[in-house]
Amino acid sequence: MDTIKKLFLGFLFTYMSAPSIHSTAVIDEGASIGAFTQIWHFCHVMPGAIIGAHCLLGQNVFVDNNVRIGNGVKIQNNVSVYNGVTLEDAVFVGPSVVFTNVINPRSFIERKTEFKPTLVKKGATIGANATIVCGIVIGSYAMIGAGAVVTKDVPDNALVLGNPAKQVGWVNEEGNKNS
Repeated sequence: MDTIKKLFLGFLFTYMSAPSIHSTAVIDEGASIGAFTQIWHFCHVMPGAIIGAHCLLGQNVFVDNNVRIGNGVKIQNNVSVYNGVTLEDAVFVGPSVVFTNVINPRSFIERKTEFKPTLVKKGATIGANATIVCGIVIGSYAMIGAGAVVTKDVPDNALVLGNPAKQVGWVNEEGNKNS
């Protein structure tokens, strides 16, 4: 009886911890998706993408090759996470955020060897409709305001707003502005 119980519990845990993937999502062979991750309508995850456990990808999220997404990351609707972007654990990406991966794109010039990496460190928040220009680091627990255009590195716990984004204060790990 103990063996059957162990097998059943093992099956149940495996089944319950499997990622939840909507039927309209496309997950290419070679993509890695962690336990308890939820992937919603019309998402596309390319081969070579690595997504951690307990993540949430909202509707119409694209995750490119060579993207690393940590544990507990939430990506809201209509976000494309392009080649070279790393999102560490507990990052929040608001709806319609834009990541770039080439500084000077041209339709008639192939620049796939010129992708610049972007690192978003643990616990950072990127507000809705912000644009993140490639080749920068967003610090741990930093807060990027909605609509900001981030063109340079952002320190840990910094609050940045505007176009171009400028630091206007500091936030704690809970996202509250420091006095």
